Amino acid sequence: MRARLLLTSLLAATALAACGSGDESLDQTGPTPKLPALDQTLVPPMKIAKPEGWNGELPTVPEGFTITPVATDLKIPRQILILPNGDILVAEGSGGHAPKLRPKDVIAGYIKSLGKSSVKGGDRITLLRDANGDGKPELRTTFIKDLDAPYGLALVNGSLYVANQGALLRFAYSDGQTSIAGPGEEVTKLPSVINHHWTKSLAASPDGSKLYVGIGSNSNIGERGLSAEEDRAVIWEVDAATGSNRIFVSGIRNPTALAFEPTSSQLWAVVNERDELGAELVPDYLTSVREGSFYGWPYSYWGKHLDPRVHPQKPELVKTAVAPDYALGSHVAPLGLSFASGAGFPGFAQGAFVGEHGSWNRQHLAGYKVSFIPFAAGKPAGKPKDFITGFIKDGKARGRPVGITYDPARGALWIADDLSNTVWRVTGPRALAMRAPVSPLGGQR
Repeated sequence: MRARLLLTSLLAATALAACGSGDESLDQTGPTPKLPALDQTLVPPMKIAKPEGWNGELPTVPEGFTITPVATDLKIPRQILILPNGDILVAEGSGGHAPKLRPKDVIAGYIKSLGKSSVKGGDRITLLRDANGDGKPELRTTFIKDLDAPYGLALVNGSLYVANQGALLRFAYSDGQTSIAGPGEEVTKLPSVINHHWTKSLAASPDGSKLYVGIGSNSNIGERGLSAEEDRAVIWEVDAATGSNRIFVSGIRNPTALAFEPTSSQLWAVVNERDELGAELVPDYLTSVREGSFYGWPYSYWGKHLDPRVHPQKPELVKTAVAPDYALGSHVAPLGLSFASGAGFPGFAQGAFVGEHGSWNRQHLAGYKVSFIPFAAGKPAGKPKDFITGFIKDGKARGRPVGITYDPARGALWIADDLSNTVWRVTGPRALAMRAPVSPLGGQR
């Protein structure tokens, strides 16, 4: 009975908080977002878009583009890697399961669960082979099984790296291989105690010598204690040969996707920021990853804006906090990042594609789309553009984009959708059929 009364009172508080949930008209994108005053709430204003399914419809893409579901009935697809021969690897899994600390955490967890797939994570990597490029794979097989919530993927010099929630693994790979047996070699363990943010993003340096692993915080703003945050809210640099690692940047709350910008070879990340400061705080962001930088978490946000909830404060550390490069909007939940390269798409030739999984903690839904950030000279240069929309219809969610992978060799963008459990492919006016088909054993035919 007490639990039911608590649930009722917290839901009532949620409704009251929603009445003052912030100015939804504020421009929360770009290098200098307009940050409103703090709006602390007992619980955030929660609204989740309940799943509905596509019912034969498709996401919306720009005129002249085509989107196709290339795989359905997956088990929580997260991130995608395109192999040199054109095969597609899809990491499927769901981890975490951190205990809830506060009654409002229980409510938030319940609300968030309403917007997720009911399918259990696959703990595997699936291979899709579409040798003729028609968007209909001739082969679908389990490539690696018995993993532990795999997320980040990278291929370096004949080795496939997989970031499980608790370890970075290495598997020997040969072109055309359709499965890998065995547990793989452990390169290094990854922080996984409690695992509030379980996803481990991964990117390889252009020369393949270093691997970068994004490790999210273990809480919203450190409420589990500092001991739970050891080696959390950081990006590690890992030596690919030896597995030795070091903290590359810190104070970066949840770096959910990493990618190198092709013209500058600079590492970039998309980051999920903190909750419970209002509908318009704090903006999630896209940023270059500058060695040795501190991005503020948990003591400050967007540079040196103090978070008054954190005690004790560290003013000397906050003085060093750097502001991110580009705000994506508050609570859009970016989980995917990939740069256009080569010729790109018409109108989307140079810049970053971002998969925005979508909000749960604001009354006006945000995200639920793939956006494009134009770049020039290796830096953001303009307002974001919607690239794929239609994931929301009449307030209900038909899909939620996660991993984004642009494939310049085949002129296609691949999207993992972990709500409808689909992998989508987008092709542009320069159709895939105009390009030479790729042999499943590598090279062109």
